Order: sequence, then C-alpha cells, then structure tokens
Amino acid sequence: MPSKFNRKLHFGKITGEYTYDEEQENPYNHFRDVNWFATDIPRDRFDQDILYSLGAFLTVCKINKNDAENRIKKMHENNWSIPNRTVTEEFIDTEEDIIVNIEENIQDRLSEHIIRKFKGHRMEELIEEILKAEGFTTYRSPEGADHGIDILASATTLGFGSPKPDVPVDRPTMDQLIGTMSNVDADYGVLVSWNGFKSSVMNEVPKQFFKLRLWDSAKVIEELRENYELLSDDIKSEIPLKRVWLLNKDE
Repeated sequence: MPSKFNRKLHFGKITGEYTYDEEQENPYNHFRDVNWFATDIPRDRFDQDILYSLGAFLTVCKINKNDAENRIKKMHENNWSIPNRTVTEEFIDTEEDIIVNIEENIQDRLSEHIIRKFKGHRMEELIEEILKAEGFTTYRSPEGADHGIDILASATTLGFGSPKPDVPVDRPTMDQLIGTMSNVDADYGVLVSWNGFKSSVMNEVPKQFFKLRLWDSAKVIEELRENYELLSDDIKSEIPLKRVWLLNKDE
C-alpha cells in the first residue's frame, strides 16, 4: 500500500477470511485481517519496473509481471535491499488493466536519477543550489568535520542576517540541529533526510513548527522543480528536465 503522506510503501499479508461487522461504519464493516509486517519502506529502494506496477491508481490489484512478488519477498529477506540493483530505463509492456499514476512515476524516476548523481556530500551541493535559487546567500562546510553545520543560509541583503543551517536525519540529529541553531543564533533550520523521518522526529513537528522545517525526498524534488529555471547551468546539465503539460481530466 503506497502511503498518501510521503514516499513510503507499506507491506501486509492477509491472514483472515472475509468478515462483516454490522457495528462498524460503511465501508469498514467489510474487512479481512492483515499482518502489516513492514511499514515505511522508502520507494527509492525498489527497481523502476516494480514501482511502475505499484504506482497504479487502483487501491487493490494483483501484480503479475516481472516476477515482482518474489523479488519483493527476497528484498524483505535481505532487509529491503537489492544486491545488484538494475536501472530500468524503459518499462516492459503490460497487458494488465492498470491505470498508472503518471505523476508518481515521474517522481520515482527523478528521485532515482538524483540518488545516482548526488551521492554523499554532493546532496549538500544540490540543497545549497536550491537555497541559492530561492534567494539565500549560503556557506557550505568543506567535506569532513562540520561541527553540526552543513549549510548556512541568509535571506537578507549581501548575506548578512539570520543564518539557516541544514543538517540531515533522525531525532538525535534534530536535537543536534536545534542546539547548533542556538550556538550560531539562527532563527530557522532545515533538516534534510532523503528517506524521510522517524516517528520520534515527526512527533516534534508541532513543537518546532516556527523554527524548523523537514525536507524529505518529495520536498527536495518539489523545491527543485519550483526553482529549476534559477538553478546553475551545471546542476541543470546533471538534472535535465523538460516541462510538459497534461490534460487534467479523467476519461
């Protein structure tokens, strides 16, 4: 089941027969028990052809092509990783009656491309370019020890004013970022984690709303697309995008 809130997938196994409970509201009075054995698995871990099938608009469908079910089972046994991952540039034609979510599919392919092009410290380079495109003056720490700061960004004239640091990952990292913000007198911070955030971080969002923003892969791609024309030529050559218009109408 693809999450409607972030770029994650949930996997469950049906463990019971059909049940009708008249005390429940429609449609929840019709159900089967499910064991959700894996939740919040990042979409970026899967080959493109599997994501293509999983990107259907249908809530429930059977995926028959490319041995997808067995491949997913093997990934589960291997801690959701693929030993020799392939990059599928073209999709295998399918006879299945599946209406593909084109926007989700585009997002998946763009995410895969960015992961390949901007591994490790280069992801900070991409985030810095987005901040520059949004009008910030930035300072990026050299690769290596950064004392808790990856990027400083100021929104005021000539780069003076309130710096905004940028540091990735979970709750201890978020606490480190908040502490670092205090050390450098920063008003706001951005925490970037390509694979999203643990619940311990998400639970703190209301408390930190006025001084901290979280960027997962979907948010980074959103900011990239909104500011694409203002990015440097070097970045645009590495992430070549073309704007297209689609008819927003259900047939």
